[in-house]
Amino acid sequence: MTMFQQSVSKKHMDMSNSALKIGFFGAAPDTSNMGVSALFSSVVESLSRLMPTARFSVFDNGVGKRQVLHRFTDAKSIEIDQIGVRAGFRYYMPENITTITMASCLGSYGAHINSVIRELDRCDVILDISGGDSFSDIYGVKRFLSVVRPKLITLRREVPLILLPQTYGPYASPKLRSLAVRAVRGADMAWARDPHSFDILKEMLGESFDESRHRSGVDFAFALGMRAAQGHLDRALNATLLREGGNKPVIGLNVSGLIYNDPSAARSQYGFKADYREIVHGFCDWILENTDASLVLIPHVMSTSDHVESDSAAGERAAERIDEKFRDRVHTCPNTLDQNQTKWLISQMDWFCGTRMHSTIAALSSGVAASSVAYSDKTKGVFETCGQGREVFDPRILDTGEVIEKLVQSFLRRDEIKSSLAGFLPQITNRVEQQSADLMSHITNVLNP
Repeated sequence: MTMFQQSVSKKHMDMSNSALKIGFFGAAPDTSNMGVSALFSSVVESLSRLMPTARFSVFDNGVGKRQVLHRFTDAKSIEIDQIGVRAGFRYYMPENITTITMASCLGSYGAHINSVIRELDRCDVILDISGGDSFSDIYGVKRFLSVVRPKLITLRREVPLILLPQTYGPYASPKLRSLAVRAVRGADMAWARDPHSFDILKEMLGESFDESRHRSGVDFAFALGMRAAQGHLDRALNATLLREGGNKPVIGLNVSGLIYNDPSAARSQYGFKADYREIVHGFCDWILENTDASLVLIPHVMSTSDHVESDSAAGERAAERIDEKFRDRVHTCPNTLDQNQTKWLISQMDWFCGTRMHSTIAALSSGVAASSVAYSDKTKGVFETCGQGREVFDPRILDTGEVIEKLVQSFLRRDEIKSSLAGFLPQITNRVEQQSADLMSHITNVLNP
């Protein structure tokens, strides 16, 4: 009997009289990262469509418990409980992650003294998606611990844990890898979001691998809906999207603030061989000097301009250096769009290049020819699920000129890419729908044996 079955047996749950309560970690809706928001929206909307009576409790970065009405696609709004879980040194706060961790070790007394533990214990199942690609120590120890702790707390409280499609690794530290392995082996079900990551998952599981519970899937953000955003854009950008100046190409470019705003991190932390800023500048210059295309700089992390990871700030800085004679062909979009509106904007492009991986998923899932300047194998794995692995260009391997040249060639073959992508999208759509159905079946079959 799995932990899932033991937990359900212990709770004596009767689905005919009680709504399923689903907890959700790793996709807080209150960040400025549209990739995380896309995962939140896609998972909750997909599963609530299949399980309309289920109640979702999403663990976010706020304080206390709040009921929030979320609007996803045009016709869909869902009320969700949002429960704060935060890092920091205010250990007297019930939502402090260190305090929660300590309380989780105290059995029934832990639930008595900590409100977050009480909320977690009330869940029939916990879903965890790790922001899609944060279940790794590539971003540092602090980030890794913030991702692995909720998983270990869930297992300690004997609440069934399902790891949704995500990337596993890399893990440079043996100690941190052992924590990741503990979480993976304790999960009732675990999904990888691409074949490469699935191989890592199987290696982590070892003899614990069970093909019925450990699956290869696709990123849930492929299911994200769209909502038009014209009312949030200026007149010039709307005119460009309407092709009022003729049927000239419109190119979307996502510049990662994480890399552009801190070039030293590109070299020291991520091992770049190429100069990311010069890639952005050189490609923009080539497009503007050699084509009649318009360029739209689209952020996917909507932080304020003073935040080091702000894509908005990076895009604005890249635009400021462009020659005055080309300025009417260059547009920056506001940082006020939500995940559905941002996907809609990306869907209007004729070709798109992104460094933030979920910005490229917005393009791929919309049928837009796409490429990526990517410094992690996670992006190549996702592109390969769509048959587009050749459109990922790695600045850790290629030099600056080589990346620019490959971007140029990708843009020039955009019609070929679009046609190829169209052949893969029905399969991807079916896989997303099937994994949602499989998740629902796994949950409900155990709750109603």
